[in-house]
Amino acid sequence: MTAFAAGCGRGSGGGEVTTLRYQGSVGQVTLPELAADLGYLGDLRLDWVGNTISGPQDIQSAATGQVDFGGAFNGAVIKLAANKAPITSVISYYGSDQDSYTGYFVPESSPLRTVADLPGANAKVGMNTLGAHAEAILDIALERAGITGDTAAKVERLALPPVNTEQALRQGQIQVAALTGILRDKATAAGGLRRLFADIDLLGPFSAGTYVMTKRFLQENPTTAATFVTAVGKALDWTHTTPREQVIARMRTIVAGRGRSEDASALSYWKSFGVAQPGGLIRDRDFQVWIDWLGRRRDIEPGSVKPGDLYANQYNKTGQAPR
Repeated sequence: MTAFAAGCGRGSGGGEVTTLRYQGSVGQVTLPELAADLGYLGDLRLDWVGNTISGPQDIQSAATGQVDFGGAFNGAVIKLAANKAPITSVISYYGSDQDSYTGYFVPESSPLRTVADLPGANAKVGMNTLGAHAEAILDIALERAGITGDTAAKVERLALPPVNTEQALRQGQIQVAALTGILRDKATAAGGLRRLFADIDLLGPFSAGTYVMTKRFLQENPTTAATFVTAVGKALDWTHTTPREQVIARMRTIVAGRGRSEDASALSYWKSFGVAQPGGLIRDRDFQVWIDWLGRRRDIEPGSVKPGDLYANQYNKTGQAPR
């Protein structure tokens, strides 16, 4: 019996699953964890099985049944779905806005002033993982500057652990660092860096990543799925209507209470999850820009994937409407 098939029998009396296995993030609080702490999950429980190393790893774990949901950049979701993984995106959980974005930073003294300067400098750009959000935005920035093909290839992409990227930039091991979230805010607060460009400069505010579940899980556990998705959406909306200091305080309490020997100091820099739509609702545009990018790269066959085949808002009962 596969791990997923075994996992589907966790509900009492052969009913729906009542515990959801998931991966967390060191020193951070995910939206499902926040939803559980706020009481939005009701009797549905979360079972932490470890920490994820990346979005693609997290959704692969969901696709193979090692966990019941996983989250990643929508481009990674598209690639996995294009390879026939039976997954469906159910809610947006991160994105980019004025408070939460992926910025590409250089030292203040750097001669690099615009994206067009990168190929001539054979610039090394450090990012959390290749083939995902950070590389997609870099490619789009180069394309909009008229830089493609062999010239664009002169810009070297390097995958670095997010906690080491700022240090690599300051030590001159890379020329540009793609930084996001709390790590970006810590780096800029330390001074000495200049933002070259950011994803919101190119695309405006947008939702960038979604939680996925397998189609089989959704078919066998529709009520559980709706409870989970709606709770995550309500937690997201709670962060929008609650003073930032209170959100951070709540997150600190969650980290302190779970006993994982974590450093929660970075939480003081939290500002936003960056999700563009109320309740985390998903739109076609959240996928189309990455479908186009992956098609240009030939990572997927152009026209082989449509946004509407990738997601479902039907489990989201927050009562919100897409904007």
